[in-house]
Amino acid sequence: MTPLFRKFLGINWLLVLTMLGLLVFGLFSIHSSTYFRLADEPELAGKWQDQMQKMFLGVGAFFVAALIDYRWIKWAALPAYVGSIGLLLLLKVTGEEVSGAVSWLELGPLRFQPSQVAITAGILLLAVILGELPKMHRIFRYAPVRIALAGIVTAIPAVIILQEPDIGSFAVWGPVFGAMLLVGAIPFRYLIVMVLIGLIAMPLAYFFGLKEYQKERIETYVNMLTDKRVDEQGAGWVPKHNMIAIGSAGFEGKGYKGSRLPEGENTIKEMGFVPSTVAINDFIFVVIAEEHGFLGASILIGAFVMLLLQILLVAYHARDQMGRLLAVGLCAQIFFHAFMNIGMCILLVPITGLPLPLVSFGGTFVIIIMFMLGMTQSVWVNRHAVIEEAPKPKPEFRG
Repeated sequence: MTPLFRKFLGINWLLVLTMLGLLVFGLFSIHSSTYFRLADEPELAGKWQDQMQKMFLGVGAFFVAALIDYRWIKWAALPAYVGSIGLLLLLKVTGEEVSGAVSWLELGPLRFQPSQVAITAGILLLAVILGELPKMHRIFRYAPVRIALAGIVTAIPAVIILQEPDIGSFAVWGPVFGAMLLVGAIPFRYLIVMVLIGLIAMPLAYFFGLKEYQKERIETYVNMLTDKRVDEQGAGWVPKHNMIAIGSAGFEGKGYKGSRLPEGENTIKEMGFVPSTVAINDFIFVVIAEEHGFLGASILIGAFVMLLLQILLVAYHARDQMGRLLAVGLCAQIFFHAFMNIGMCILLVPITGLPLPLVSFGGTFVIIIMFMLGMTQSVWVNRHAVIEEAPKPKPEFRG
């Protein structure tokens, strides 16, 4: 048996099946969101085919990453990070404005958000800083040194993304940074101080960092939660009809393409109350909940819980700190995306514009997430390999 085939057999197939289940669920939901627009928006009606192509590319990226030892990121993480910063800076020159933010970049046939590439590259580099540098020199065993390096790596792309402005992608850095520090052997006293500083900075960020339309989204969210009057023809239009679509679905929903509705009735999405341009990505959960009801929404959330638990299982069995950090960083990214996407559809959080991983129409984002899941698989496949552990720090080096 060849080593490559042995690795293939050693893949965590439950994680693979969960990932594929989410992809297929998303593909059917994208088709259901657009099939009725074939006459007036044919390019939109074909988005599910584009998603299928990205899925096949993503599957290739997944297995390539899974079957190669993840330790190569020790040499590739820094160039990938520098390249992602270059893409973010290029965005300022040639970027495309969408919904008030310059966050999309076109390079030939590719159209993507550099912020997503930067987050992935950031996870790779943070894993190296927190997991590998302490093996190289004793100075990196000081917690403040590692926090400072990790903070700089996080702050540079986060500030650039904030200037786009892309609040959703900016916010992803918080849980990713915090989760990786938590697993990266940083003492709790440092983490508590950073959390307190973040809480103090939040009011300042709201009053001086957000634009008016962003403040309006938050105010609309708070007013709807407290049952106050909102502009239902303006900022309150989308969240109101999202709630109507989800609330009218019942336990089993209205069926795929509204198949359970009486003759002549249409779903909320078919009537145009869920904007067509975002029904396939930001508000894909609204489509799923309306068609499949509480049951389908619960199955979807359960699938994400299973995926996250599988990633945490990989982190638990990782052979070294770098592999553990890789898995935890991806887990934090997927959790935050899923929580914010579903939360903004059910009025749990303000609208932020983050896609639902593996389910939303995402193009390059789907490939990136599948590549990172492949890296997580590589951590699992190589968990029994013998490695050189970092020397334990002496008491004087503990933070």
